[in-house]
Amino acid sequence: MTEASWPPVSVIMPILDEERHLADAVDRVLAQDYPGELELVIALGTSTDRTSEIADGLAEQDGRVRLIDNPTGRTPAGLNAAIGAAKHDIIVRVDGHGLLSPGYIARAVELLESTGAANVGGIMDAAGESPFAQAVARGMTSRAGIGGARFHLGGAEGPAETVYLGVFRRSVLDRLGGYNEHFTRAQDWELNHRIREAGETVWFSPDLSVTYRPRQSLTALAKQFFGSGQWRREVVRHHPDTTNVRYLAPPVVTAAIGVGTLAGLIGLVAGPRWLELGWLAPVGYGAGVLVASAVESRGLPASAKAWFPAVLATMHLSWGTGFLVGPGRSDHETPTG
Repeated sequence: MTEASWPPVSVIMPILDEERHLADAVDRVLAQDYPGELELVIALGTSTDRTSEIADGLAEQDGRVRLIDNPTGRTPAGLNAAIGAAKHDIIVRVDGHGLLSPGYIARAVELLESTGAANVGGIMDAAGESPFAQAVARGMTSRAGIGGARFHLGGAEGPAETVYLGVFRRSVLDRLGGYNEHFTRAQDWELNHRIREAGETVWFSPDLSVTYRPRQSLTALAKQFFGSGQWRREVVRHHPDTTNVRYLAPPVVTAAIGVGTLAGLIGLVAGPRWLELGWLAPVGYGAGVLVASAVESRGLPASAKAWFPAVLATMHLSWGTGFLVGPGRSDHETPTG
């Protein structure tokens, strides 16, 4: 494409409580050196930190940044509001804690043109700054931690079930009604599912990479994965054909550990003694986590390796518990950053 032929793009960014990473995320967008026109539409939730103040300053510094309100604070509502306010026909989805790699937008636009896809995206490049976050990042890029999706592990370019974030043709988003605001979490996956059901293509390319900053504590990680499990169950409820072994494994393992532990306790306290065989479930799982940790944590600093078994177990069991419980009424109204 010649410089004059590059289409204008609108980058959309829903944010809530992102004071730690927002400035860096915005800087990466504005430093893209995209040959065409670019705007950044930030949908502001009602934050409890300095996020809004930082966003105001960024908008004052660069006229390409526009701010709109997202009073609910919910991610899908903010995304739809930003799409509605966007001026252009190519929509680039970014988070307030995501860092676009250099040349990301230009490469994505090239792929939209060459593939005819409705959405193109790439890798969620998890990168931790502390030993704990480094362990989480390794878990998120490991089959033992988060599964086998290409946007976590990498792989060959081509059609995919889903991608991280994404760069969309606005015409497809408008036709499908944008993001489903019912889904507090998993809204990206659910949208990509509807895109594919509509006969359009979702395209993965390892050329497209976005740095992701993991949670900083075990409690925050457990909350994140519990919520992810809850909303994955909701996706399965709305789209039963999406059920597969990868999604069912964590809840099955979690249930087996719970039942086995209960049976073991009953057998130990009241009998019959054969119920003590239930201990095989939690003990076997623990041994499996330790073996997987020894293999998957190679190359990490010793302090990060020490966290890795707890990180893996938290990912598996929090996700599994969330899937078994499912979202309650209050979860449908909970803002998410």
